[in-house]
Amino acid sequence: MTAMGEPEGPAPVKPTPIKGAAARLHVATQVRRALTAGEMVPGQRLVEQDLADQYGVSRTSAREALFDLAADDVVELVPHRGARIRVVSVEEAVQITECRSALERLCARSAAKRANEEQRAELTEVGARLRTAVEEGALETYSALNRRLHDLIIEFSGQAVAKRQLERLNVQMVRFQFRLALRPGRSRESLPQLLAIIDAVVAGDPNAADAAVDAQLASVIEQLRATDAV
Repeated sequence: MTAMGEPEGPAPVKPTPIKGAAARLHVATQVRRALTAGEMVPGQRLVEQDLADQYGVSRTSAREALFDLAADDVVELVPHRGARIRVVSVEEAVQITECRSALERLCARSAAKRANEEQRAELTEVGARLRTAVEEGALETYSALNRRLHDLIIEFSGQAVAKRQLERLNVQMVRFQFRLALRPGRSRESLPQLLAIIDAVVAGDPNAADAAVDAQLASVIEQLRATDAV
């Protein structure tokens, strides 16, 4: 009974602990999300018990998730020292971007052929928001919209195998994506490249979409190599 003599409400229900394969997948997914959001950074140490406590799973599930992340090159398992977010070198980032280019060109060609009117309208809206972000100097917003554009084209392509491979590659590039997006003048340089991708897909021109993605990611590679030379 409460102080007023009224019956107490039901006790709060505790969330059911995640177990088994679902727990393993949950931890791996959350680590990828945290890395993409900048909540985790390359080189950061990952402690099994901390992950277990944070995500409500057993330590065994956290350990298995780290093995999965290591298999995808997201995490590095260091003998006698545990796990950490893997640090990607500039040269490796260039090679990853070259692989991305081949897959994203495939996706852009397919999206140009397959996208429906609603999807084309969504891409056009993203283009308008990219312009606004550049005009307002909202670099973090621009970076997020850049990633959104690439994700939409991959989604609209229907290329499920390419999507899985690109998800694995892109999570390794987070550090460089943030650095390039915040580089002075980079957004104004890359905006026409992104708009060219949108225009080609919206127009249903697979050849132009292929060429636009190739040019945009070639520019990313050029910027990465300039970073290495600094």
